[in-house]
Amino acid sequence: MPQYSTDIDTQIINLIKSFVDDKVLPIADKYDTEDIYPFELVDEMANLGLFGITIPEQYGGLGFNHSTLAKIFEELSKGWMSLAGVIGTHHILAEIVSNFGNETQKKSFLPRMAKGDLRGGLALTESSSGTDVQNISTKAEKDGEEYVINGSKMFISNGQNGNAFAVLARTKPKSEEPLHRGLSCFIVEKPVHGLTVAQKLDKLGYRGIDTCELLFENVRVPAENLIGDIEGVGFKQVMSGLESGRINVAARAVGVATAAFNSAIKYAQKRETFGKPIADHQAIQFMLADMATKIEAARLLTYEAAKKKDSGERVDLNAGMAKLFASEMCGEVTMDAMRIHGGYGYVKGLPIERFYREAPLMIIGEGTNEIQKLVIARRLLDNYNINL
Repeated sequence: MPQYSTDIDTQIINLIKSFVDDKVLPIADKYDTEDIYPFELVDEMANLGLFGITIPEQYGGLGFNHSTLAKIFEELSKGWMSLAGVIGTHHILAEIVSNFGNETQKKSFLPRMAKGDLRGGLALTESSSGTDVQNISTKAEKDGEEYVINGSKMFISNGQNGNAFAVLARTKPKSEEPLHRGLSCFIVEKPVHGLTVAQKLDKLGYRGIDTCELLFENVRVPAENLIGDIEGVGFKQVMSGLESGRINVAARAVGVATAAFNSAIKYAQKRETFGKPIADHQAIQFMLADMATKIEAARLLTYEAAKKKDSGERVDLNAGMAKLFASEMCGEVTMDAMRIHGGYGYVKGLPIERFYREAPLMIIGEGTNEIQKLVIARRLLDNYNINL
């Protein structure tokens, strides 16, 4: 399948492919099964500059665009999707700081993030609010030159091994309308007194990477860590970062589905029934044709969303479409790949069952697909509003 690469893309993608082939694939199944955090692989990604993919060069990053970021996430996910997760929310934090931070914040945080010294996460979701982000309860109260944060955050990627988080907290009471104007975004660095990991979650898939509940108990944060020095605009800042997050989730889905398809088509040409390879049976050929077509359509949607993001256009519609279609496609393709493998696809030993367990994360993560449909529909209605 075509990669639509420029020369610089080809170089970086080839580098990522070599990293995946040489370092990731030999240990991915073991680390996933045993839920082992891949410290050595994460350090290697830092050495490759992958913590600074989209961070501007002036702050020590690679300065790549979102189109290249999508291709990198796709390649990493072909090997082990959890690795893409390690730098996924990290780049959402980087996006928020790059787009909304003041110059002091950019100089303070972005160079350390680009090196991988700061490894970031997004502390957004709460157990009681879920996708109703505007209704979060975590509070940040001003106390002199500091803010004091109290509350809890759930399903936080990099929660244990990350050390910098974009934390969305309420700086105005819920009684004030609209709710989103009471939310502000802060950078909280670990270690800090009062911030603890309440629990590490044991997940179906997306294993190896730490996903945790974080407790904030009188956590004091310098006032200069308020993104952009402005209260009440945190919701907008985080939603903008999530546009980038939805592109990287769509790219992950394309990567996982591609790996599952590659395994299935190879297996279909080797496995024989009734005296011939199962790839010669029309039923299998139909499945392979559908799988390849869905993957290519998802890839094009993802790259188009990334291209619009790079051009500075509003991309909540395109990113939502890409994330919705690519993640649903990934669930379908990994299931079909398992069916082609038969019983061998259901047991551990081949990566097919891992691909199948990884797929639901993309359907749920960075806003559930039900929310994506609402976002898409509302934008479509805005675009096609007809005054009768």
